[in-house]
Amino acid sequence: MESNETKPIAELSYNEAAAELEKILRIMQSDNCDVDRLAGLTRRATALIAECRRRLTATDEELRAILSEEQPEK
Repeated sequence: MESNETKPIAELSYNEAAAELEKILRIMQSDNCDVDRLAGLTRRATALIAECRRRLTATDEELRAILSEEQPEK
C-alpha cells in the first residue's frame, strides 16, 4: 500500500489531503526540518492546497445548484 505522500493528489480524499497538509506543516515547523526536502514539501503542499480549494469550490457550486432547485418559485 502506498503512502499518501506518493499517491497522486487526485486519488486522495479531501480528508486525506487535509491530513497530509497538516503533516507537512508540522514537518516544516519542526526544528529538524531537512532543508533538502523543503522545496519538495512546499511543492506538494501547494498542489494539495490547490486541489482542496478546487474541491471546496466544486462542492459549494453543487450545493448552491441543489438548493436553488429546491426553493419554491415565487
